[in-house]
Amino acid sequence: MSVARVPLDLPTAPVQALVEAPADAPVVEAVAHGRVRRLIELTVATGLLVALLPVLVVVALLVAGTSRGPVLYRQRRVGVGGRPFEIVKFRTMRRDAEVQAAALFAQRNDGSGPLTKIHADPRVTRVGRVLRRFSLDELPQLWNVLNGTMALVGPRPTTPAEVARFADRDHHRHAVRPGITGISQVSGRSDLAWEDAVAMDLHYVASRSLRLDLEILLRTLPAVVRGRGAY
Repeated sequence: MSVARVPLDLPTAPVQALVEAPADAPVVEAVAHGRVRRLIELTVATGLLVALLPVLVVVALLVAGTSRGPVLYRQRRVGVGGRPFEIVKFRTMRRDAEVQAAALFAQRNDGSGPLTKIHADPRVTRVGRVLRRFSLDELPQLWNVLNGTMALVGPRPTTPAEVARFADRDHHRHAVRPGITGISQVSGRSDLAWEDAVAMDLHYVASRSLRLDLEILLRTLPAVVRGRGAY
């Protein structure tokens, strides 16, 4: 099925076991990742890290030279089977961003459903806005692909606080490894309503194939250039 025509009422993935999830969360069976898919991911991620090394160095220097704080930002996210892992990104916010979060989100939250996001977030640095616009802050997640906590393609990982607000069916996104890109990423990203994004992710879980992965990967660069929903 084409990614461009994703039905919004597809059945969810099978249910069986969820690890380290909220106590009242449904259990979700983790779908086998597949040796061929894993071999392809290792090859592609390694090749991209080598090819993009100059870009990674330039971005790291820009982050380090324009704002105080570490170059890389690490955050706890929920991955396959409900297991937590540490995602790696280039830092795009000021060093005190976490301290300001509670007060900011108490006043405003532009995220759909359980998500917490703010348009034109005042904590984002000038360099950070450019990195987010072109998704360059996500490049270190190639390391997450190499260590097996993420895939090239899959639902985007959310935080434990966001997962705690999931409806039952939302947890079925955890049947596969989270991805650097995915159906919702090439279809509008943060501009999508949460219900539509979840339906797309569940379509991916139910229909996952190497062909679908390739289609999503080919659509990723044009989506990044358009920048829809990137903030």
